Amino acid sequence: MPAGNIVSVQTERHCLTNLACLRYLAGMAHETNELGHYLAQARKKLQLSLRAVQAETDVSNAYLSQLETGKIKTPSPTVLHTLALRYDVGYNHLLKLAGYPVPDKDADEVVNTTRDLAARLGGVSPEEEDALIEFLSLIRKRTGGGS
Repeated sequence: MPAGNIVSVQTERHCLTNLACLRYLAGMAHETNELGHYLAQARKKLQLSLRAVQAETDVSNAYLSQLETGKIKTPSPTVLHTLALRYDVGYNHLLKLAGYPVPDKDADEVVNTTRDLAARLGGVSPEEEDALIEFLSLIRKRTGGGS
């Protein structure tokens, strides 16, 4: 086989490899721009232009455009909060889409409820805790409540 054919085959493989890489990166960009797509859809649903959002939120239209196209992947929580209020969407949802850790809502409610109850009761001895648990169990049996 002439040397020219080997170079041609190697070049062809290289091009196919580049094409595969571009397809992979394009897929990644699509997957990782969920936040931008969501923000764009929310804005369009309200029939707002980027300039109108800028006028109402002080977030520049250039920044908004970069968010929507995925050039900015992790905006600050402050910007996300501002947009959540203007677009009337969930702030925690935007945080999650931007990759920020968002606590589980149910876990937060349990912690807050427990903290509130502890604050109302004050210090409780182990014996009092056992008596409270027994009393709560009795009330739940009577009312058919669970948990």
